[in-house]
Order: sequence, then C-alpha cells, then structure tokens
Amino acid sequence: MDFIKQQITQWLKEILVGGILNNLSGMFDNVNGQVGQIASQVGRTPQAWNPGIYNMIRTLSENVMMPVAGLILAFVMTLELIQIITDRNNLHDIEIAVFFRWIFKTAFAIIIVTNTWNIVMGIFDVAQSVVGSAAGLVSSDTSIDISSVTANLQTRLMEMDLGPLFGLWFQSIFVGFTMWALTICIFIIVYGRMIEIYLVTSIAPVPMATMLNREWGGAGQNYLRSLFALGFQGFLIIVCVAIYAVLVRGIAVDTDVSKAIWTCMGYTVLLCFTLFKTSSLAKSIFNAH
Repeated sequence: MDFIKQQITQWLKEILVGGILNNLSGMFDNVNGQVGQIASQVGRTPQAWNPGIYNMIRTLSENVMMPVAGLILAFVMTLELIQIITDRNNLHDIEIAVFFRWIFKTAFAIIIVTNTWNIVMGIFDVAQSVVGSAAGLVSSDTSIDISSVTANLQTRLMEMDLGPLFGLWFQSIFVGFTMWALTICIFIIVYGRMIEIYLVTSIAPVPMATMLNREWGGAGQNYLRSLFALGFQGFLIIVCVAIYAVLVRGIAVDTDVSKAIWTCMGYTVLLCFTLFKTSSLAKSIFNAH
C-alpha cells in the first residue's frame, strides 16, 4: 500500500514539477522584450519613430491647422491693436512708436507660426538628445531569468511536498497571466507616449498663434510646457528602467522559488506604475496643464 502511495505521489510530483517548470520557462520573456525595447523606443524622435506617421501629421499640421492658426493670429493681433487704441484714450494720448511695436510684434508672431513645425521638432530634438545620452550612460541588462535565480530548480522542486508544489503551481499560473497583463501595460505606456506626441504636434500652429498676445498668450505658453514635458518624460522613463535593472540584479541573492517569482512580479508592477506616473510627474515639473 505504501508503495502504491509513493508511486502516486511521485507521479503527481512529476506532473506538478513539469507544469511549474513549463510555466516558469519563458514567463518573463515578453516582459524582458518590452522592457529591453523601452530605451530604443523613447530615444527616438517623432521622425525616426515612424516616418510614415510623421509625414502624415506634418501634412495635416501645415495644410489643415495652419490656415486656422492664420485666422486666430489675425483675430488676436487685431484684438490687441484695439486694446492698444482704447488703452490710450482713443488716440488722444498715443505715440506712433506704439504702432511700430505692434507691427514688429505681429511680424514676429507670423514668423513663429510659419516656422511652428521647426520649433516643435527642435524641442523634441533637444529632449531626445538628452534621452539618448542618458540611455547610453545607464543602460544595463534588464532581463529576468528565473533559472539563474534558483540553482538546481528541478531537484529542489522534487524534494518538496505535494501541498507546497500545488501552491507553487497555482502561483506560477497566476504570475504568468499577470506578466502578460504587465507586458500589455508597458506596450501601451511606451507607444501611447509617441501617439500623444503626434497628436499634440498636429495642432501646434493653433496655440503657437496666440504666443505673443497679452491675454491669449497663456495658451501658447502652456503648449510649450506640454511639449517639454512630453520630451523629457522619456528621460524619466530611462531613469525608471535603470532603477528596475538594479533591482532585478538584486534578485539573484534569493534562493526561495516562490519569493523570487513574487519579487520579480513586484518589481515589474512597480516599473509599470512608475512608467505610468512619469507623464503626470513631467507635467508637474514643467507646470503643464
């Protein structure tokens, strides 16, 4: 009877250990792939990330939004001229130099609007230069390899009782599903940032047309802040990945399989959370609302 019991127990152990090893193998491959691409993705300019989308957005900005920006510019500068006249007691107390200043201001505003795309891309070129330099300094191995965390994993699992093996098997299944979800989250955060950049740059001429107006200028200033926030968000993402790489390397000191799995998942969840917070953090730094 004991022999049959031992055989059944051994058979169940082999099934559970095989399932656990199968779940653990490749569990972090998708996350490793997504995290490994973060530095290269956020380090690209809008033009380098996808030239097709870049050209489409530029065409829309110059052919669709530029005429609207011209109308807005004409409106705000005319409104400013009216305010100058009314502020000077209906031309009773006015200097000719005021009109020259208004003409110069209008001409400068036209130059800004007509060169909006160059200004916007220049901001991102500067930001991506900083991101690229940071990626070169802090980049390191961010891959999680659970087999390197625990030595002689199969032998150690076979020495465990059925109860802990069942628990570890369920844990490996749950963590596996969680890692898939985290992979999707990382993809959305990284690619969503670039989509947001394209959306923001597509309407660039409109807020830039209000830059030099006394009352409407806040729209243009907030827009520039949002551009700097989006650009330097990539730097914050690189810092997050660098911190994650240091934490992942520390997992190698653990010998408990369950603890190692949950630690890996915890660090990945922390990475996703901090990546998500980089957007609001960058906007708060530049006071972009």
